[in-house]
Amino acid sequence: MELKTVTMEIPDEANIIIGQSHFIKTVEDLYEIMVTSVPQAKFGIAFCEASGPCLVRTEGNDDALKETAVRNAHALAAGHCFVLVLKNAFPINVSNAIKQCPEVCSLYCATANPVEVIVAETEQGRGILGVIDGFKPKGVESAQDIDTRKDFLRKIGYKR
Repeated sequence: MELKTVTMEIPDEANIIIGQSHFIKTVEDLYEIMVTSVPQAKFGIAFCEASGPCLVRTEGNDDALKETAVRNAHALAAGHCFVLVLKNAFPINVSNAIKQCPEVCSLYCATANPVEVIVAETEQGRGILGVIDGFKPKGVESAQDIDTRKDFLRKIGYKR
C-alpha cells in the first residue's frame, strides 16, 4: 500500500465538500439538494464511480465549478467519493441535507480552507483515509477574538 496526499483546488470565494457515497444516483440527488436548499448557489459536483465503467460522473449549474470538481475527483481517483464545489452558499446551508441523502455514507470535510486529502493506493484501487483541513492552531482566542467571532456570525446572518 502506498499513501499519498492530494491537494484540492478551491476557487476564490468557494467552498468544497468531500464525501463518500455508494451509488451512481449520487450526482443527481446532490444536484437536487443544492437547487432546492440554496437556489442562488452556483456549484459543480463530481462522483467517482467505483464499478462498471468507473467514470467520473458530473452535474452542476456552473461550468467552471463543474470542471473544478471533475479535476479534484480525477486527482483523488478514489472509489465512490464525491466532490462538491460551491459558491454563493456555505456548506452549513446544505451539509445536513447531504448527510440525509440515502446513498451518502459520510462527509470528510466541508470547508473553504486549503485541503489535502490522504489517499491510500493498493493494487485494487484508491481510498480516502482522511483530510487535512486548513492549518494547526496558533493559540487560544482572546476576549477580542471572541468579540470578532460573534460579530462575524451576526454579520453573515447566523446569529442574532
